[in-house]
Amino acid sequence: MTSARLRDFIKAYDVRGLVPEELNPAVATALGSAFAQVVVLPESESAMVIGHDMRASSPELSRAFAAGVSAHGVDVTMIGLCSTDGLYYASGARSVPGAMFTASHNPAAYNGIKLCRSGARPVGLDSGLAEVRDLAQWLLDRGANHALPAGDRVGSIEEADLLVDYADFLHSLVDLTAGRPLRIVVDAGNGMAGHTVPAVLQRSGLPLEVVPLYFELDGTFPHHEANPLEPENLRDLQAAVRAEGADLGLAFDGDADRCFVVDERGEPVTPSAITALVAAREIAREVAAGVEAAEVAIVHNVICSRVVPETIAAAGARAVRTRVGHSYIKAHMAEHDAVFGGEHSAHYYFRDFWFADTGMLAAMHVLAALGGQERPLSQLVAPYERYVASGEINSFVEDTDAAIARVRAWGEERGASVDLLDGLTMGTGTDQEFWWLSLRPSNTEPLLRLNVEASDGATMSAIRDEVLRMVRA
Repeated sequence: MTSARLRDFIKAYDVRGLVPEELNPAVATALGSAFAQVVVLPESESAMVIGHDMRASSPELSRAFAAGVSAHGVDVTMIGLCSTDGLYYASGARSVPGAMFTASHNPAAYNGIKLCRSGARPVGLDSGLAEVRDLAQWLLDRGANHALPAGDRVGSIEEADLLVDYADFLHSLVDLTAGRPLRIVVDAGNGMAGHTVPAVLQRSGLPLEVVPLYFELDGTFPHHEANPLEPENLRDLQAAVRAEGADLGLAFDGDADRCFVVDERGEPVTPSAITALVAAREIAREVAAGVEAAEVAIVHNVICSRVVPETIAAAGARAVRTRVGHSYIKAHMAEHDAVFGGEHSAHYYFRDFWFADTGMLAAMHVLAALGGQERPLSQLVAPYERYVASGEINSFVEDTDAAIARVRAWGEERGASVDLLDGLTMGTGTDQEFWWLSLRPSNTEPLLRLNVEASDGATMSAIRDEVLRMVRA
């Protein structure tokens, strides 16, 4: 194994590699050993939790990781099948570090690991993952023995099922018992929502009727990729919502930490609209508890719709804008004690959930909001979808800096404002007529990501097409 091997598949926020060529039991054991030495023991922790998704390789890999961790005297609780937010719950509720074995929506040939400190605090390349990677590489290159010296204690490995505890905790945050009856189609994509939705949304006493799609756990994803961000992966859900006469549809990704929503017509509801809706609810809840609205903070990233900060401001609260990426949003949430945070990618973060992301809790907020009034979902979210967006458009560009410079010069000639928080953000116009764009380079490949939003479709299309012409010149 070369010294660069782990660098090939340990990314900014997690581990994501081919099985067994990159990620295999030997690698998992080395990573477990390194995680214990770099994160767990230096923080005076003596225990951790490990969970896994439905992929065929997940049980073996999680056991190998547990062996590496326990060799250093760390007690391990294996919580078995769970969603990523279920693992975050275990880490938060037990105040211990955690490891989740999943490759989210990646194809069946992949697996991965999401790591966190106690209280579900993230571990990324800039917060410990690079050190874990390098120590694991050193162990692998030398064929090092992970065991402790004779006489030192080896940690215990026990099993626990926390699914009901996870569901109970979510219900303590959002009450679904008082709303009107709702018929919901849920597309689990053969991922972990097939395990968690029955425990959370199909428990007795709830006015919810769930119509299940692809709840069978199957890491080969036989029906469609478990990535609802891609429009083609929503088509079965959209058709089922119309056919069933449902009030809404929910689609989860493979590890069920992201949730996408379609309305009663089968039309997608943008994650920005969901962010605005949940933000309004969380601000109202804080105010009802006696908190001054001006003291309430909500975090959003640079490519959320303009409607998100407008909604926050209208409620008298404070919008905190951040770069794209969960490490940035979690850091800003902790810094500002933000009650909620949302991203365009349908990751939703809650202070009451240890500042971690949970698609299920966001879905419960949508259900509570819809069930608490009589309008259909399309009308409920209409105020949050009053602008026109392009969606994210990717372009492969050999010289990304030159392309960004061309777009910046073009915008400045038109009097557009310039913001460099995350790539290039520009915009101009009045409250009634406006446009803005975000052009961000990829960290790993010669790729530019364009998002455009405007007050009307013609303006959005014109700006989008002009900028793409310059980017792809």
